Amino acid sequence: MLPVQAPLAQATRVVARPGKPGTLRHVPPKLERPPRARMQQLVVVSVLAENRPDILHDITRAVQDCGCNIAESRMTVLGSEFSMLLLVSGHWNTLSKFENQLPKLGKQLGLTLSARRTEERAPRHDLIPYAIDVVCLDQPGIVFNLAHFFAERNIGVADLATRTYPADHTGAPMFSVQMAVNIPADLHIGTLRDEFMEFCDRLNLDAILEPIKG
Repeated sequence: MLPVQAPLAQATRVVARPGKPGTLRHVPPKLERPPRARMQQLVVVSVLAENRPDILHDITRAVQDCGCNIAESRMTVLGSEFSMLLLVSGHWNTLSKFENQLPKLGKQLGLTLSARRTEERAPRHDLIPYAIDVVCLDQPGIVFNLAHFFAERNIGVADLATRTYPADHTGAPMFSVQMAVNIPADLHIGTLRDEFMEFCDRLNLDAILEPIKG
């Protein structure tokens, strides 16, 4: 009966040593190196054009054809105009190709385009995100007054959307605001909430201020 050989370690290879038949030596396996990751670069693009059904398709196809990716975007129709903001990511060569295509793209599609290189936003642990919803009768200066309130307290506005619409039963012109703000962690939230509600009472605004979860 042949003797049972001990199993070789999984992480080693056994090969014959040159010049000495039957002599074995252990050779560590070659480690596979992952391909060198190329840094992603970013560009912010603003788009303004006459609204038409295929405008979004044409813009996103141009991004894809250059080998880039849309990391973030916002779009809306204002009046009869289509507007969009895009954060486009790509490697240095694909992003350069996309930037070089923008003048031609704007001419072909009738777009007003503006682009600027940017960097990834660094995380901030000293800021607490809060959401704000405001509804009121439409009146001049609502957005300005809200912006003034938060600017006085060094609170940055991260996102803002507004719209006007008729009230359900009366048809009165209404105005709504959705905001996301970044509140400094050292600011007393209870005091801020009281000041904000007093501010809204003075301007006859129905408002909600609450933390953004997740």
